[in-house]
Amino acid sequence: MPVYLDNAATSFPKPEVVYRAADEFMRAVGVNAGRGAYKQALEADRIIYETRRNVAKLFNVKDVSRVVFTFNITDSLNLAVKGILNPGDHVITSSMEHNAVWRPLKVLEEERGISITAVHCDVEGNLDPLKVKNALTEKTKLVVLIHASNVTGTVMPIAEVGAIARENNIPFLVDSAQTAGLYPIDVETMNIDLLAFTGHKGLMGPMGTGGLYIREGISIKPLKEGGTGGDSILEHQPDSLPDRYEAGTPNVSGIAGLGRAVKFILDEGVEKIHNKEAALTGYALHKLSGIDGITLYGPKDNINRVGVISLNIMDLNPQKAGHVLDEKYGIMVRAGLHCAPCAHRTIGTIDRGTIRIGLGYFNTQEDIDCLLEAVKDIIKNKDIQ
Repeated sequence: MPVYLDNAATSFPKPEVVYRAADEFMRAVGVNAGRGAYKQALEADRIIYETRRNVAKLFNVKDVSRVVFTFNITDSLNLAVKGILNPGDHVITSSMEHNAVWRPLKVLEEERGISITAVHCDVEGNLDPLKVKNALTEKTKLVVLIHASNVTGTVMPIAEVGAIARENNIPFLVDSAQTAGLYPIDVETMNIDLLAFTGHKGLMGPMGTGGLYIREGISIKPLKEGGTGGDSILEHQPDSLPDRYEAGTPNVSGIAGLGRAVKFILDEGVEKIHNKEAALTGYALHKLSGIDGITLYGPKDNINRVGVISLNIMDLNPQKAGHVLDEKYGIMVRAGLHCAPCAHRTIGTIDRGTIRIGLGYFNTQEDIDCLLEAVKDIIKNKDIQ
């Protein structure tokens, strides 16, 4: 049986209810939302609202309308970054960011003349909040931080950084790609002003879904304009949320699946999901660290990390090793730079990248044992050039 260990890219398999929800919508409802007063259109509206409500509950968002749906977390991050920063502004981020944050910032550096401070993290990917505080200037208009690294799994001190940003009246944007659904997130206690999330990873929903929580009082310019189903007489985007940021036909079938996925998570409990992933991560780290020829990156234990493990096997090319794991052993992993060259520079792997293991809720200890045996076999045979 193939072993899927690339949940950091997308979760697989999904809960069965997710497949059914998307299929049921397309077969039994199948119409646009917010564009009609007939029963099926109203049912599409209801599905979107229920999903919005479940997402709000998961993240402890008090006002459901502050949850805006997008098509992925890259959309969400672009909306927040480009909708807040103006010419001459200063932004603070970290040296562990994904390209979904770094590339938009670099574009704004060129096009709007913003300045960027990427606070340097240590070799395990850990961030000192004091460095964020010391980087603040009069021109700082945004702090944006990944919640957990997609390379090392390192969890950032979100609540502490959020408190610093809140004290200085600076919006705080969090990239939750590797944590939403897998790690407890409370936008109130963690001082999060803007929470970008994707539907298809830890939230276990379909691809093509995502969103952005926007705290009341935070002003963001829309990234796009168009039809919203209501207020059609207006020549500009309506001011009310979520319509202001949801121009065009939504991915209702995807949102239907996402709604069932989030309901599954709420029923299971985030703590239960987190504890299972932490146990698997701890087991994998313990076993891998005992194999000669394996180099591990990131925190040494599972206390301050999610189920993302980067490693290298001796001096083997990670891409080739990943290919062999798939072709010979049926184990699916991700190898390379993982769309996060900043993180690889930080941990010293920019020249070749790493093999990344992404654990998910439906992985088992047996899956990890299969990986361990395969890695031992590769080291023993040393037949990869």
